[in-house]
Amino acid sequence: MAYERLILGALMLAAATPAAADPRPPLAPADVFDLEYASDPQVSPDGRSIAYVRHSFDILTDRARANIWLIDARTGKQRPVVSGTASYTQPRWSPDGGRLAYISGVDRDAQILVRWMDSGATARVTNLTQSPGAPAWSPDGTRLAFTLFEPDQPKPFAPMPTPPKGAIWATPPKVIDRLTYRADGGGYLEQGHTHLFVVPADGGAPRRVTSGPFDDDSDPEWSADGRRLIFSADRNPEHETYGNSEIYAADLASGTVTALTHRKGPDFSPAVSPDGKQIAWLGFDDRFVGNQRLRLYVMNIDGSGRRELLSGLDRDAAAPRWRPDGKAIYFAYDDEGTTKLGLATLDGRWREVARGLGGEDIGRPYGGGQFSVGRSGAVAMDVTDPTHPADVALLGPSGARRLTALNDNLLPYRTLGTVAPMPVRNPDGTAVGAWIVTPPGFDPAKKYPLLLEIHGGPFADYGWRYSVEMQAYAAAGYLVVYANPRGSTSYGEAFANAIDKNYPGPDYGDLMAVVDTAIAKGFVDPARLFVTGGSGGGVLTAWIVGHTTRFRAAVVAKPVINWTSWALTADEGPLILPYWLGKAPWEPGAQAEYWRRSPLAYVGNVKTPTMLLTGEQDFRTPIAEAEQYYAALKLAGVETAMVRVPDIGHALVTRPTQLIAKTQYILGWFARHGGQPVPGAGPGAAP
Repeated sequence: MAYERLILGALMLAAATPAAADPRPPLAPADVFDLEYASDPQVSPDGRSIAYVRHSFDILTDRARANIWLIDARTGKQRPVVSGTASYTQPRWSPDGGRLAYISGVDRDAQILVRWMDSGATARVTNLTQSPGAPAWSPDGTRLAFTLFEPDQPKPFAPMPTPPKGAIWATPPKVIDRLTYRADGGGYLEQGHTHLFVVPADGGAPRRVTSGPFDDDSDPEWSADGRRLIFSADRNPEHETYGNSEIYAADLASGTVTALTHRKGPDFSPAVSPDGKQIAWLGFDDRFVGNQRLRLYVMNIDGSGRRELLSGLDRDAAAPRWRPDGKAIYFAYDDEGTTKLGLATLDGRWREVARGLGGEDIGRPYGGGQFSVGRSGAVAMDVTDPTHPADVALLGPSGARRLTALNDNLLPYRTLGTVAPMPVRNPDGTAVGAWIVTPPGFDPAKKYPLLLEIHGGPFADYGWRYSVEMQAYAAAGYLVVYANPRGSTSYGEAFANAIDKNYPGPDYGDLMAVVDTAIAKGFVDPARLFVTGGSGGGVLTAWIVGHTTRFRAAVVAKPVINWTSWALTADEGPLILPYWLGKAPWEPGAQAEYWRRSPLAYVGNVKTPTMLLTGEQDFRTPIAEAEQYYAALKLAGVETAMVRVPDIGHALVTRPTQLIAKTQYILGWFARHGGQPVPGAGPGAAP
């Protein structure tokens, strides 16, 4: 990674030479409102244009806006397709490139619209009472397939009398009979299922293609003859307790659904080859371990001839897309904290063609990234680095060529923290990927407080990507370190599964090695160490303060504290239980192991002032987890506080002020315990 080595060399030079004074101010909390980022770049069939979703933030409504813009792939000039305060997403080109379908609105106001690109005329082609998703053009451009949730009308088993006219009776009871009855971000689930539909591309009555007590909610693909939809779904009886999706083909004329894969384990993300003869997809044979590599497969359109590609790549494959000649498949993969674009030929060979995809999660430097392939062979993607949230790029001979500069009127006029790789080796010999962020005006002759920020997951990765939160901590004067300890993805299956049925485990030692490596550089004040993390990072933060007193203060965000209560209340608990914990809580010997791995068991060791931070509508790591820890810390005499964020789930930061509040409250807690002063909020703050 030559560019990372250059940055590392620059940081080493800075260690010998104090930085000159920079007249530019550091990033302020209110600058969040001025940030923009790109997602879902869709290159036109002829490769001349790229439609993408441009995200920005409205300071008056405290809401994100999603508009669709169009880029000239040759010149980089861009113009809006649909823009305003409404939400416009999922742009999809018609096969001839003359029309663009997209989703307008959110929730029950959302509809599918089609725009004729030559005239700008727009037609609404659906009139639905639920939100459609995943629009996909038929090969001849006459129809659009999409997904749609259909509510059920369950019959009550306890009939009630009819209230008299004008009576005001209590709200009737709600009956729950499904194992998964609520979902983070969706609340208590409405009874019903998601199915596939088809509608004429110029409007008309939508027709349901699939039915039954299943959720057929994957992006549909058309067969080359336009007679079938290829999709993935979990239509197995045990779908609420075990992930076992298959690839299916739905016949549009008869409604017959045929399984094309048959195995224990998930199969998903189907992509039909340009000639319609083959399907590429992702999946694995389930071994019931915490992390299992997502493998790339190819089979014939009838499900025969299954074979695996990329058997020599020990990384998760994502988002397969065929090259137009049908001889190779593009795919994304995370490698040591960098999201890359690969190209695999059908004989199993592969190579990297671009790197630096992602930047859509502007809060923290998580992996990800989106791309599309046009019939001309053009490939569009979103790209990022530590100084840029996602921009749109086009694949060129030497990699990704950035076409947009969405934040070049803001970020070049702020002094950002400098991000550099920081090689770490655990005393047991394990290499750990890590990064260090030095604050604006960094002077290696001074001592700085250190802030360790831990990623969630735990099967995820941080990396060489933009992050508002890391920059906010650096702007406050902290030297920030973040890392991929064991359990992280993008370093191979064995590295991730080092915590299989043992989480927290060796990841704790890796994180302490990260802190020790930073201290050894000579510009860290070892008496001013701070730690925070969210979700899986919240678990590890709580674990850390239960096993060491070296940190001055900690913030535990949206954690799991008690594995027993979490397994029986979390929205994903039933699915994760066999993979992470191995046994149900009531099985012989399970409770001892659950308790050994629960941070709640170590409250008696905690001396570190510890704040809790959770969304009140969190169903992934329900707020009762934080409440248990808060009460336990209080009873144990540990200084603590609980910050509850109203009207938000596990994401915690879907609105700009929530992102600002997260970093400001974390910095405020640290400031109370020997940290840096909290920066002013910037424009819009009270005098």
